[in-house]
Amino acid sequence: MTPFTKQVIAIIAAIPEGKVMTYGQIAAHAGSPRAARQVVRILHSMSRKERLPWHRVVNVKGEISIPDEHSRMMQETELISEGVEFQLNGTINLKQFGHEPDPVFLIDPTIQSEQ
Repeated sequence: MTPFTKQVIAIIAAIPEGKVMTYGQIAAHAGSPRAARQVVRILHSMSRKERLPWHRVVNVKGEISIPDEHSRMMQETELISEGVEFQLNGTINLKQFGHEPDPVFLIDPTIQSEQ
């Protein structure tokens, strides 16, 4: 597993309940700002194995990006159950529900921030 993949997994695993991050934001924090599609691939291939909170990752507009209707509804339901609110246009207010990892965590993912 590459260092980038490990960092992406650590960042996604640390997204707290009721918060979301974007694919691009995760890529940037993992050290590769232009690798949002790589984050999608990692999330798709490793979310079950690593037990990642996949539902807490959205696109840059605060939208659910999954084209499959069943999976889209599942993600929306999970987020709502955690207190994330959708606006009338179907997006999530990233200023309100976005998560910004603690800089110390990004240096050493074994250190958990006090949230």
